Order: sequence, then C-alpha cells, then structure tokens
Amino acid sequence: MEGQTGSTSASRIRRLLVVRLSAMGDVIHTLPAVAALREAFPETMIGWAIEERWAELLCTRSARPGGARSPRRPLADRVHTFNLRGWRRSLLSARTWEQIRTSFGDLQAENYEVAVDFQGAIRSALLASWSGAPTIFGFAEPRENLASLFYTRQVQARGTHVIEQNLSLASAVAWRALSLPPVAFPQDELVQYNCQRALQALGGADYLILNPGAGWGAKQWPAERYGQVAKRLSEGAGLKSLINFGPGEEDLARAAEAASGGAAVASSGSLSELIVLTRRARLVIGGDTGPLHLGAALRIPVVGIFGPTNPARNGPFGTRSIVLRNPLSPITHVRRKEADEAMLEITPEDVIQAALKLLKVSRG
Repeated sequence: MEGQTGSTSASRIRRLLVVRLSAMGDVIHTLPAVAALREAFPETMIGWAIEERWAELLCTRSARPGGARSPRRPLADRVHTFNLRGWRRSLLSARTWEQIRTSFGDLQAENYEVAVDFQGAIRSALLASWSGAPTIFGFAEPRENLASLFYTRQVQARGTHVIEQNLSLASAVAWRALSLPPVAFPQDELVQYNCQRALQALGGADYLILNPGAGWGAKQWPAERYGQVAKRLSEGAGLKSLINFGPGEEDLARAAEAASGGAAVASSGSLSELIVLTRRARLVIGGDTGPLHLGAALRIPVVGIFGPTNPARNGPFGTRSIVLRNPLSPITHVRRKEADEAMLEITPEDVIQAALKLLKVSRG
C-alpha cells in the first residue's frame, strides 16, 4: 500500500497509539477509522491521546483511563488526556509542570510501537514523537506542513469526506483496505438516569436538539432564527426543542430561547449527557460543529446549516440529512468573527421545510 516502507508489519503491531487531540467534531470524524483499526487488530492494545475536555467522547467520567474495555470505555484500551489549554494559561506554575511530567511519563511508559497522527498539526506530531513510538504514520500533506517531518510513514489521503480520508490512513496502517464499522460511544447508567429525569421535566415528549453555536462567527446562523424554527416546529409538529450550548455560548442560547416563545429550553451539560440526549432526539439542527456531527455519528437525522466550510468534506456523514448552503458562501477556514452574508440568505422557512421533510421520513 502507498506510503509503506521498512519492516513494520501490521500483524506484529501489539501497542498502537492514536493521536487526535481536538476538537469535538474532528474527534468524532476520527472515531470510525479507529473503530476500523479496532476490528483489524482485535488483540492490539490501542491507546488514544486526546485533550482533556474532549475525553468523554472516549470514556465516561466514571471510567478508569485504562484496563479492560467496557460500555463506559468501548473503543480505546487506554485514554491519555492532556490539558493543553490549561497548561498554556499557567506555564509558570510548578503544578502545571508536574502534570505535564506525569502525562508524558504515562504516555511513554506504554511503549507504543506505532503512533498514528490523525490531526496533522505540529503539536500532535510532536506528541506522537514524544510517545517514543519508532513508527509514526501521518498524512503526506498534513494540515501543518512541518508536522510531516516527524512521520516515518507518509500516506496520501484518499476520499472526499474527512471520515473517508481518515479511513485511508487507518488502511495504510493495516496494510489493507478497511471498511467503516459502527461506532460505539461511551455509556453510563447514572448519566442515562439523570438525563431521563431531565427529559421528564419536558413532559417526556419527543424533542429536537438545536445548536446555535459554532467554532467562529462566520459559521453561525443567527440564534434568534433557531428560536423561530423551534416555535414553528412546536406549532406544526408538536415537538419541543432543547437548545444545546457550551461555555461562552450562553448569550446565543438565551437569544434562541427567548425567540422560541416557550417552545425551546436551553440546556448545557457534560459531553456524556449530550451523547445521551442526542441519542434520544428526533432530529438535530445546527451548523458545522461538533454536536451536529455527534448527531450524524449516532445516526440521528440532521439539518446542517453551512456557510464558509465545505459540506462535501465536513458535512453530515452516514445518516439521513439535508444540508442547506448558499453557493455564494466562500469556502474558507479563516476564523472570521463577522457573519457570512451569503449564509444569512438561508431563512427559517428553509430550515423548517428541511426539518419537516426529515421528520416525515423518520415517522415512515
């Protein structure tokens, strides 16, 4: 297979490290490729290096970071967490440096034979190198060009969607073409019980999840319009809405909730709780952001509202979906705070009609 040289053989891989540190949507887009590696190497010990704030996508808070796999940590044998954002804020702290030494010491103690950098950034390539793995796989054209200097195996990405590209990297590691298996997310009985109690407060009705936030301003559709969509879908389909929001998105959630006229309730919790709530939702509506991709990964129908990013590469994958995008929106990953004017041409009525179409198919 292209990109393979040297003596490393897939059949001899006993300890394999996956590096995908962030962010939420990117980790979710990596899960299918790692699930394929799990199937290809059922006896291999697979570790995953990830930023602490996204670790609940791999294991619940109640799960141990290593040991026998379970529903609380279904995919990785060992989860290595790194608080990179927190460390940057307190680099002069002795406690920070103690945490760094402990985290990297634990990583190196696993004696990984192969590391696979799905992120393609300098920091992820460095971490793969610092793991001590003698063989490091990465994309031949990574997101940050200098990352490739750390790879001993460079693989040409294949496929249009990033999930397909990640699978091509996994296939290079396995020395054979892999297929995409189902992805198992962590499950915790207590979290499920607590979420069920919260949903009973809504009357136990079917509901939608709306996600007005996004990584930067140009990817955000106006929060008030999400509220208008919630109001109309409550009137027309009898469905309440949960407005999901994360840190720093409180104002967006309040604006959407106010515009809904009581049809939507703002909700913020842990990633584990979001997984449970999304799994039970009838539909997810949002922009190009992690919660939308979580819905797609859980095979929930989704309406994607896209602006400056390319849905062919980053859009919903593997579920019933409708993507709304104005062709006049530029394709760029420049993190502009200003709204994408072309994206603003997408109306609440456009979103409502897309949602009703998917809900009708869902009811069958």
